[in-house]
Amino acid sequence: MTNELTPKFNPTEVEAGRYEKWLEADVFKPSGNPDAEPYSIVIPPPNVTGKLHLGHAWDTTLQDIIIRQKRMQGFDTLWLPGMDHAGIATQAKVAARLAEDGILPQDLGREKFLDKVWEWKDEYATTIKEQWGKMGISVDYSRERFTLDEGLSQAVRKVFVQLYNKGWIYRGEKLINWDPKAMTALSDIEVIHKEIDGAFYHITYQIEGSDEFVEIATTRPETFLGDTAVIVNEKDERYKHLVGKNVILPIINRVIPILTDDHADMEKGTGVVKITPAHDPNDFEVAMRHNLPMINMMNNDGTINENGGKYEGLDRFEARKQIVADLKELGQLVDIKPVRHEVGHSERTGVVVEPRLSTQWFVKMDELAKNAIANQTTEDAVEFYPPRFNDTFMQWMENVHDWVISRQLWWGHQIPAWYNEAGEMYVGEEAPDGEGWTQDEDVLDTWFSSALWPFSTMGWPDENSADFKRYFPTSTLVTGYDIIFFWVSRMIFQSLEFTGKSPFHNVLIHGLIRDEEGRKMSKSLGNGIDPMDVIEKYGADALRWFLSNGSAPGQDVRFSYDKMDAAWNFINKIWNVSRYILMNAEDVSADAVSSALTKVANKTAGNVTDRWILTRLNDTARRVTEQMDKFEFGVAGHILYNFIWDEFANWYLELTKEVMFGEDEAEKDITRAVLLHVLDQVLRLLHPIMPFFTEEIFEKLPNTSGSIVVAEYPKVRPEFNDDKASEGVAMLIELITAVRNIRAEVNTPLSKAVPMLIKSEHADFLNAVSPYISRFTNPSELTIAKDLAVPEQAMSAVITGAELYLPLAGLINIEEEIARLEKELAKWQKELDLVNKKLGNERFVANAKAEVVQKEKDKLADYQEKFDTVKARIAELKEN
Repeated sequence: MTNELTPKFNPTEVEAGRYEKWLEADVFKPSGNPDAEPYSIVIPPPNVTGKLHLGHAWDTTLQDIIIRQKRMQGFDTLWLPGMDHAGIATQAKVAARLAEDGILPQDLGREKFLDKVWEWKDEYATTIKEQWGKMGISVDYSRERFTLDEGLSQAVRKVFVQLYNKGWIYRGEKLINWDPKAMTALSDIEVIHKEIDGAFYHITYQIEGSDEFVEIATTRPETFLGDTAVIVNEKDERYKHLVGKNVILPIINRVIPILTDDHADMEKGTGVVKITPAHDPNDFEVAMRHNLPMINMMNNDGTINENGGKYEGLDRFEARKQIVADLKELGQLVDIKPVRHEVGHSERTGVVVEPRLSTQWFVKMDELAKNAIANQTTEDAVEFYPPRFNDTFMQWMENVHDWVISRQLWWGHQIPAWYNEAGEMYVGEEAPDGEGWTQDEDVLDTWFSSALWPFSTMGWPDENSADFKRYFPTSTLVTGYDIIFFWVSRMIFQSLEFTGKSPFHNVLIHGLIRDEEGRKMSKSLGNGIDPMDVIEKYGADALRWFLSNGSAPGQDVRFSYDKMDAAWNFINKIWNVSRYILMNAEDVSADAVSSALTKVANKTAGNVTDRWILTRLNDTARRVTEQMDKFEFGVAGHILYNFIWDEFANWYLELTKEVMFGEDEAEKDITRAVLLHVLDQVLRLLHPIMPFFTEEIFEKLPNTSGSIVVAEYPKVRPEFNDDKASEGVAMLIELITAVRNIRAEVNTPLSKAVPMLIKSEHADFLNAVSPYISRFTNPSELTIAKDLAVPEQAMSAVITGAELYLPLAGLINIEEEIARLEKELAKWQKELDLVNKKLGNERFVANAKAEVVQKEKDKLADYQEKFDTVKARIAELKEN
């Protein structure tokens, strides 16, 4: 195998075929090591309605980062993949496809229609798996599940029957949210409230047997067809004389009573409220208190039914127009006042939801919610990242309503209830014996089966299943904050009820991906981004780097092609660094690297820059691991970026050229070994985020073998820590940077040699590294001493541990130099003020870790020294 890398990083070439090789090598399966700590994730299942979107790409990227790192750290990792049947969305998609050929689902019948849906599922599941492959997610496909698998279906039936037998699932007639397009019930959280333009229609109802009228106001005039009363407040003096009388509904001329109820607000509107129990939740409660009839005036498809008189068959909004016109003609439409108000829309189909009285199946939530709330005070509590989402979860649980779980669909888990002609009902995991039983036509809400996902996919209800015993509860769930109510909450209360345990230890919540202007991506705006298009241009590694570094947990992120360009440039930088190292170290063996590192650690070989970079590598590995453990991937990425780009590529690599272009072969061997080791460790640290190109380079390193997927994750090696080397090279870098800045200020290029004087207590060290100083600053004369005469006309800089002077007579203006130094003095004064303020905060000093406080004290001493030195230099220049 050649060690050569192409001159320019090409993601298409690097990623082609790589995923298939990983699958063939079975590197994604659990290790099976009984001594290893298990770590498991179940993938939030995408629905089978189409392609992956950026939000799901974010989910999978973060999960893959976690599982790849844990795998490298020696955990027995399981990442179980699967997909969700998505009842409403999938049935709608298949029905739409059939409609293109003029076919209705009813034309086919239930069984043949379901055959078409299974064909759809197979088609789109294949597409999704291909896209997972392009993303590089390291799942174990031998355990792949689908929410309509027989094993999961068995779990669904068991849960339904057990909750029914406890009285926690019941069938009843209640007011629910109805989707007239999908023609099914919806739960509260499947309704999105959008602000739209509407109107208040002021209508008069005549008092029976008189010429008197009362005025009501409504935003839905068509619902008067279902009115069964009007109410006033018993304290309202305006209407006391009317209580007990009746009003006549206009047009349909039905007589309904006038009642008193506290729901009528004397200060709001006219104080008279129409009651439509079958189409308004508040009116439903009033009707229950007064035992009013409930008239449903609407068909499943949103058209007016037989209770609507002459409006029967009209669409609800067409009926509204006609009713308003008729009321106007009768003189009973007083006014129309425009209003901007929130109206419920179906989360799936987008149509306006209709509150509607309907017979449905419900889950009684009080005990389930109580258990979930109580669990959050125990050791088994689910940890939310960020923690504020625990409050979101708790608030929903404390205010949750009974969950309507039946859906008027064909695609899904058919409700395990049967009826016979005698009016009997049977609920069981299997059909009842005997003839004459018909199963309930409805299916269960998709979230009912998804709520069981963490344990049903592990083999439950068989609690002796090897995977269930080994990997449940799962370790971490990653998902967006938009489905905390839909999915996360339901998994928690169902898992507690049926396994006695929380379904996962941690929940990492991310935000939404928005466009560059901060808008939510949507079809209507046309601002959606297909992750596959991004991968085609930049590669999966660049997209994964962007998604992992985009924001902190719980925060939204804006997609930007500029950021994608930056991600690609970063990968290309590492690619070029790797090319340089491979060209200079192609014959170095693993044993040679190990031997060289031991010598550097023992200080029997190598130089200060070698010890510095190994110290910095230790610090980077420690900090990255700490941040990854806290799911702060953006912080971890920032640390990696700074180390790789600045310290490793821009400084160490350049500093090594002093050795690589020299004559000492033994020293070159040490440097080659250190270069290879640092590159090896950098690739391992990056691998969880950028799996493809890190594997490509890793397999070309002469000192490695096997796949990076199962390579050991970097650990801190204390023998490499060298604080003196770290401080010394930091001073060297600061000195070189200061010289470059001074040269730039006076427009003196590096090619022009200039004299340089350095006054420092660390003169011995600086003289030892003077070859580096000379290479990178080009002095005509270099003087380094603990004490020396300061030239009168010189540009100066104060760095940690040293004072730098460049006598540039004729090139500097004393007054300008004083002005520059005064700006620098102000900068150090500002730094001193900040540190003093922090150290003057008693709470900070008392509560912060000792090492953090000491770090601030060290800063104070350093800033004070620089302030004093600059101040003294200004005084010298002014005297002269």
